[in-house]
Amino acid sequence: MEFVTLNNGVKMPQLGYGVYQTRPEETEKAVGTALELGYRLIDTAASYGNEEGVGAAIKQSGIPRKDLFVTTKLWVQDHGYDNTLKAFDTSMKKLGLDYLDLYLIHKPYSDYYGSWRAMERLYREGHIRAIGVTSFWNERLADLFNCNEIKPAVNQIETNVWNQKWAEEAFMKQQGIQQEAWAPFTEGANHVFTNPVLQEIARKHGKTTGQVMLRWLLQRGIVVIPKSVHKERMQENLDVFDFQLDEADMQAIRSLDTKTSPIYDEMDPQRALFIGKMKIHD
Repeated sequence: MEFVTLNNGVKMPQLGYGVYQTRPEETEKAVGTALELGYRLIDTAASYGNEEGVGAAIKQSGIPRKDLFVTTKLWVQDHGYDNTLKAFDTSMKKLGLDYLDLYLIHKPYSDYYGSWRAMERLYREGHIRAIGVTSFWNERLADLFNCNEIKPAVNQIETNVWNQKWAEEAFMKQQGIQQEAWAPFTEGANHVFTNPVLQEIARKHGKTTGQVMLRWLLQRGIVVIPKSVHKERMQENLDVFDFQLDEADMQAIRSLDTKTSPIYDEMDPQRALFIGKMKIHD
C-alpha cells in the first residue's frame, strides 16, 4: 500500500474501499472481506445507511484500530453547528468507534459554515484526526478555508477518465489539499470498461481496464476508493501497485476527458434543490 500525507501530517492510505450503494444487509460481509484482503481505508457516509455494517465488520476483524483509516460524511440535513455535533455522535455510535480518522461535509449546501466550525471543534478536541469536504468546486473550497481557521485536509470529488478535473487538481495541489476520487470507474458510464484506448493500455501491461483507471489516478497523486461486493474484483482493485503507466499512456487517457460528468451535473440548480431536500432521518 502507498500512502499520502495530509496537510496536518496524518498519513492516509492512497487506495481504500468505498461502500456507496452497498446495501446495509451486505455491508458487514463486504467490508469484512475487504479488510481480510488488506484494505485499511474504509469510506462510508451517514447518507449511505450502512455505518453500522462498517462498524460491525471493523469490530469482527480484530485489526488494531491504529491500523485503520475510517471516513464518514455529514449529510446536508444535519448542517449547522449544533446539528453537526449531534450527527457526529450518531455516526460514532453506529460505527462503534471512539475517534474518526476523517470527517467530510458531504455537499456544499445549507449551513456548511456552521458545520465546519463544529468540525473544527471536534478536530481540536481530538475526536477526529482530519476534516475535509466532498464535492466542493474550487470557488466554494477557496471561500470555505479563506473564512475559517482550519483548511480542509481532503476534498473528495468526482474524478475519472470522462471527468478528469485538472483545474481542480492544480488548485488543490497549490493549496495543500488532498484530492480524493469518487466514481473512479465512472459508474460504468459510456461503456468505459470496453473503451478501446483503455483496453489497449490494459493489454500492454497485462492488466484490466479497471486497474488501468485506478493506476492513472494513483499516479496523479489522487486517493481512490473503488467499490465492489465481489471478492475477486476487490482483489483486482488492490493489485495496482506492481506496474506503472508511462507518459504515452497518461496522455492517451487524458485525451478521453469530456470535462463533464457522466453521472450528474453538480452545477444544475435542480440537483441542488433535490439534494437540499433529501432526508436521511426523521
